[in-house]
Amino acid sequence: MSAGYRQLTVADAEPFLALMHAAYAPIRELGIHFDAATADPARVGRHLDEHGVYGMFLDGKLVASATLRYPWGPLPGPFGLPHIGWFGADPGYRGRHLGSQMLQWLEQAILLDQLRAPAVSLGTAENHPWLAEMYQARGFLPMHKADLGKGHITIYMKKILDETRHALWLQRTAAQEAAQ
Repeated sequence: MSAGYRQLTVADAEPFLALMHAAYAPIRELGIHFDAATADPARVGRHLDEHGVYGMFLDGKLVASATLRYPWGPLPGPFGLPHIGWFGADPGYRGRHLGSQMLQWLEQAILLDQLRAPAVSLGTAENHPWLAEMYQARGFLPMHKADLGKGHITIYMKKILDETRHALWLQRTAAQEAAQ
């Protein structure tokens, strides 16, 4: 079975919602509040309309997905970089590393090849038993923590995708901050 990838649209709302609810079921059981875990159809429609949402398909079935929130969008991440959210894989395919494959494709095909992004960020719950470690193993570095009022502390993490672009981005960011 080879995987296919594409950007999702509002027409994908129903399978996307089903995937998010299945993927986030263990997180709901831990009592951690992530927006994707309790999304309803209206929220999913807005989410698909406002962000870049990408899916991985096997035999036509949506089996993994990740959202990119853009710095210019309605819900930017903390660093002025693309921000990964609503990331999940179908638990029925456990052990197939679909989440890793989804992130690898997203980083290469979208973040590097299309957006030329220097880095990407994400946030996860400090009290989740393994997510922070998993993201660190994938190259994400903890940057800071914040209480967003969701009942847990969020760890914001960043992964450098292109060292040269990242160095230039840091210089521009510092110059912009100095000018303000």
